[in-house]
Amino acid sequence: MKLALFALFAVTMLGTPVRADQALATSKNCMACHAVDRKIVGPSYKDIAKKYAGDKAAADRLVEKVIKGGSGVWGPVRMPANPQVSADDSRKLVAWVLAQK
Repeated sequence: MKLALFALFAVTMLGTPVRADQALATSKNCMACHAVDRKIVGPSYKDIAKKYAGDKAAADRLVEKVIKGGSGVWGPVRMPANPQVSADDSRKLVAWVLAQK
C-alpha cells in the first residue's frame, strides 16, 4: 500500500512541473515566439532540447540567453532580452524546455 501511494505521489509530482512550467512560459510571453512541437518565430522547444541533449553546460548558457537575449544560433532573427524573467524562473523554464522529448 505504501509503495502504491508513493508511486501515485511521484506520478502526480512529476506531472505538475510540466504544466506549471508551460503556464510559466505562457505568462512570460515565451509562447508568442516558441511552441513545444513546431517553429513559430523561434525554434520549437523539442528542437532546442534535441540540439542541446548531452551538453552539460547548455542549461547555464540558456538561462542567460532567456534573460539577455541572443542571436546567431537558430538563424538571423534575434531573441529579445527578457529582463522581466527572474533567474529562478529562467532556470525553471530552461529545465522544462530541455526535458522536452
